[in-house]
Amino acid sequence: MELTHTRILVDNYRECFLFYRDVLGFEVSWGDEESLYADFKFSGCTLGLFERKQMLEAIGTEKDPFIHKYDRAALVFQVNNVEEKYENLQEKVEFITKPMAQEGWGIKVAHFRDPDGTLIEIYQSLK
Repeated sequence: MELTHTRILVDNYRECFLFYRDVLGFEVSWGDEESLYADFKFSGCTLGLFERKQMLEAIGTEKDPFIHKYDRAALVFQVNNVEEKYENLQEKVEFITKPMAQEGWGIKVAHFRDPDGTLIEIYQSLK
């Protein structure tokens, strides 16, 4: 697995997008202030910015009454084959989502948590 970026999950997407672009001066490599997802490049790193509500919907936890207490960040790992990695890890971790294609994003993803609750996404490009 290759860590490709860290994604922060935000409630005020537009305001945060403008902060990272205009205040911190990070270069936008994908997205804009309306896209609800963006990638910023800086010092050889990528920071993903995603509207938290959409991430919660993607993993099916948007109705959890305690959702305000977690999922402020996600670690995102690129893998060669999501299905294979899912099968290899299934005995070791409890997946939140099964592998699923996100056609609009051009990726296939699956999600699980580390022992402390940090959200982890594995993905592969569909291109």
